Amino acid sequence: MAKRADGHPDPAATNGQGAAAPADPPADEATESNDELLATAATVGVVAVGALVFEAALLPGIVLGVCAMLAPKALPKIGGALNPLFKSTVRGAYVLSEKTKEMVAEMQEQVHDIVAEVKSEADAKADAPKPPGG
Repeated sequence: MAKRADGHPDPAATNGQGAAAPADPPADEATESNDELLATAATVGVVAVGALVFEAALLPGIVLGVCAMLAPKALPKIGGALNPLFKSTVRGAYVLSEKTKEMVAEMQEQVHDIVAEVKSEADAKADAPKPPGG
């Protein structure tokens, strides 16, 4: 047990059980993940070669199994990579909808103008004096 300069035990140097806490070196998770992925890929490769030798019809099942196994690990990474693409797609759809709204508003205004012209022409013809004897 480590002691302070005054001779008393140093509580910071223990794990609460009176013994010194073991010094664990920090594990490099990326290296472990890559090693695990490499080992999995090698195992799948060996099984696939064996299945190909004995029965080629087993390969689709193996591929589906591997995809099901790797999906929980790969989907967060794929999702992170697709997030900017999704945002740009939504942004483009929003801009397109705004342009469409503007275009529809302009067309509606033109239709209302034409209807107003036709109505005013019809009113002008109705108000015009009729020729005698006609």
